[in-house]
Amino acid sequence: MTTAQELDERYGRTPRRRLPWIIAGAVAVLVVGAFGWMTVAGSMNSVDADDLGFDVVDSHTVAVRYQFTAPRGRDVVCFVEALDKEFGIVGWKTVKFSASEAHTRSHETVVPTVSEATTGLVKSCRVA
Repeated sequence: MTTAQELDERYGRTPRRRLPWIIAGAVAVLVVGAFGWMTVAGSMNSVDADDLGFDVVDSHTVAVRYQFTAPRGRDVVCFVEALDKEFGIVGWKTVKFSASEAHTRSHETVVPTVSEATTGLVKSCRVA
């Protein structure tokens, strides 16, 4: 009579090892956890800026209205641009806002220009 061990040896079957699968599973859980944390941490510091409008005051000034949504209690820096009819930058201004408990804030920034602007916009905002 043939035993199970003899059949395993004859047909090349080896005992199943669980340790490699356990290690692979633990590494997969750690990788998913790390990517999840990076996603959450990145969105906690994100700032969303929206243009509300602009007014060309004169040939050397444009007023840009915008709002931004930022984390509470964090300083914010916004970059505002004035563009000419060919979309060239004719003026820009960096505006720093101190921390506030308001989640969304609206502002108007007056941007000096080197020539007449046809539009003004907020380029981006970020946590300072």
